[in-house]
Amino acid sequence: MNQLTIEKRAQIIALLCEGNSMRATVRLTGASKNTVAKLICELGAACSAFQDKTFRNLKCKRIQCDEIWSFTGCKEKNVTPEKKAKGQGDTWTWTALDADTKLIPCWYVGTRDGMAAYHFIHDLSERLANRVQLTTDGHKAYLTAVEDSFGSEIDYAMLQKVYGGPGDAPETRYSPAQCMGAKKAVIKGCSLL
Repeated sequence: MNQLTIEKRAQIIALLCEGNSMRATVRLTGASKNTVAKLICELGAACSAFQDKTFRNLKCKRIQCDEIWSFTGCKEKNVTPEKKAKGQGDTWTWTALDADTKLIPCWYVGTRDGMAAYHFIHDLSERLANRVQLTTDGHKAYLTAVEDSFGSEIDYAMLQKVYGGPGDAPETRYSPAQCMGAKKAVIKGCSLL
């Protein structure tokens, strides 16, 4: 069985990190596409294990959480039951960001529902060493998840952005709407917003 040398692995990862496509990386390194794909999976698992082990007892003070939409294979409106069973459709990446250091203590890839929120916020609560100020958007799934994971040991607020514009018709607009302002809602503890 052939094994890539450390130098060849480093070259492949460096090319991918620089923004080269998988096909370009294959051409530049001479490695097969399957080898590059396997290396990406192995590296992802190693990075996840490292982060899971290392990011504990973090002394973060201000955490901001949000979800990022994407899709796997096709958008949710176009997914068939067969494709859905294979994991295709809307994909959400839940992120927690330390506002001061820009460290991402945890993340979660899944759906945008209460179970995903619970898993994500529970993981976050296990990584923190002290009481934090947590700010999320207005997604209602956070309410129960934060209560279950942190109890009374948190200062929690929701920050809802208000989008729109004069004469803006959302069905004809292609680009995102302009942010017109924000509404703050203190949910628990004192507000440090």
